Amino acid sequence: MRVGVVILPDQRWSEARRRWEGAEAYGFAHAWSYDHIGWRDLVDGPWFDAVGTLSAAATVTSRIRLGTMVASPNFRHPARFVREITTLDDLSSGRFVLGVGAGGVAGYDNYVTGSTPLPPRARVDRFSEFLDLLDRILRGEHVTHHGDYFSVVDARSAPGCVQTPRVPFVVAATGPRSMRLVTYYGQGWVTTGGAADDVEGWWRTVAEQVARFDEVLGASGRDPASIDRHLMLDPAPPVYSLSSVGYFEDAVGRASELGFTDVVTHWPRRESWFAGDEAVLDEVATTVLPRL
Repeated sequence: MRVGVVILPDQRWSEARRRWEGAEAYGFAHAWSYDHIGWRDLVDGPWFDAVGTLSAAATVTSRIRLGTMVASPNFRHPARFVREITTLDDLSSGRFVLGVGAGGVAGYDNYVTGSTPLPPRARVDRFSEFLDLLDRILRGEHVTHHGDYFSVVDARSAPGCVQTPRVPFVVAATGPRSMRLVTYYGQGWVTTGGAADDVEGWWRTVAEQVARFDEVLGASGRDPASIDRHLMLDPAPPVYSLSSVGYFEDAVGRASELGFTDVVTHWPRRESWFAGDEAVLDEVATTVLPRL
C-alpha cells in the first residue's frame, strides 16, 4: 500500500514549502494539490494556483511524485494545459502525475467563469473529448480537432514529456461511462466513494464502486494489474482520516482489503476542512508508513 497526501494550496509559499518538503521527508509516495480556482467555502482565500504550487514543489523535492487532484475541463483547455503538464513533468524530472476528472456539476469553478454547469451525461462527453485530446497531444501528435466542446489547430507538446509515452493519468470515476475512460486512458483510478451519513455507510459506497469498476474492467479486457487504484480517504467520510492514528490505520487496512493500491489523506489544517493536529500526521508518518 502506498500513501499520499493532499496539501491544499491555501498558504503562501513561505509556509507551504515546509509542507511539501515535509511530505517527502516523511516518506509519502505522492503529494497532490487541488486544481480549482477556488474550493467550497475556502474561496475567500488564501488560495493559490495548483500549477504554480506544483512547479515550486518540484524544485524543493527530488523523490516524491507530484500531481493534481484533480484537474478538469471546467476551466482548462487541452492545448494550453498540455504546455503546463509538460512543464511540470520537466521541472520534476518525470515525477508528475496527472490526476484528472470530469469536473463538478456546480461549484465555484463554474460560477466564477460564468459557465453553465453541464448535466452528467454531457460532462462525461466533454471529459472524453478532453482526455482524448490530452492523450494525443502529449504523445507527440500534431492535433487539429473541432469537436463538440473543444477546438485545437495544430496543437503540439514538443519537446514532449520526460515520461514516455506521456505522463500517467489517474482518472477520477464513479459511474460506468467514466470508468470505461479509466480503462482506456488511465494508469490509475481514483475515487472518493459516495455520499453517506456515517463511516460504515461510506465504506459500503466504496465497496459498491469497486464492484462496478471490476465489472467494467473485466469487460474491457485490460489487465487489472496495469491499473493502480487510489482511494481518497477525505472529504466524503464524516470523519477526517487523520483524526487519530488508529482511525487512519483502520482505513488503510479496509482499503487494502478492497483492493486499493494507494490511499490519499490530507495535510492537517488549523480549522475548517481537514482540521487536525500535525502531531497525528507526524506519528502516522513515523510509525505507520514504515510498516506499509
